[in-house]
Amino acid sequence: MMRINSIRSGIVIDHIPAGLGPDIFNLLELNKADYTVALIMNAQSDKMGQKDMIKIENQLNVDLSILGVFGEGLTINVIDEESIVHKVTLELPEQIHDILSCNNPRCISTVERNVEPSFTLVNPQDQIYRCDYCDHLYYVKEELHAHH
Repeated sequence: MMRINSIRSGIVIDHIPAGLGPDIFNLLELNKADYTVALIMNAQSDKMGQKDMIKIENQLNVDLSILGVFGEGLTINVIDEESIVHKVTLELPEQIHDILSCNNPRCISTVERNVEPSFTLVNPQDQIYRCDYCDHLYYVKEELHAHH
């Protein structure tokens, strides 16, 4: 069993579906971080079989609720003095801006550079979002796994 040193203060993103850790890592631009960051892949999980985790020895100034798009049940643990002071279990966000891009080549958000992609959740069961500009439907599960 691999032991990962606990962090004194920072954030642990846990219960990431196996294989999606690098996507979140890149999305949060952790490759540019000048503090300790650990990406753990394929860790054993009683709940999920295997999972990815990200440990960040720093407080991030971003809205992590958007990470719910990577899977419901993903948890954010805020650590201070080596104990969890705050734990959030994420749900699918109602709105997504700038994380996904519309795959309709004629959509204004793909054609115009200064138009920020924007999506609204239309079917939580199947994780389906609709582009706010062209009504193109977006199946998050398929799209996220298509990158692998």
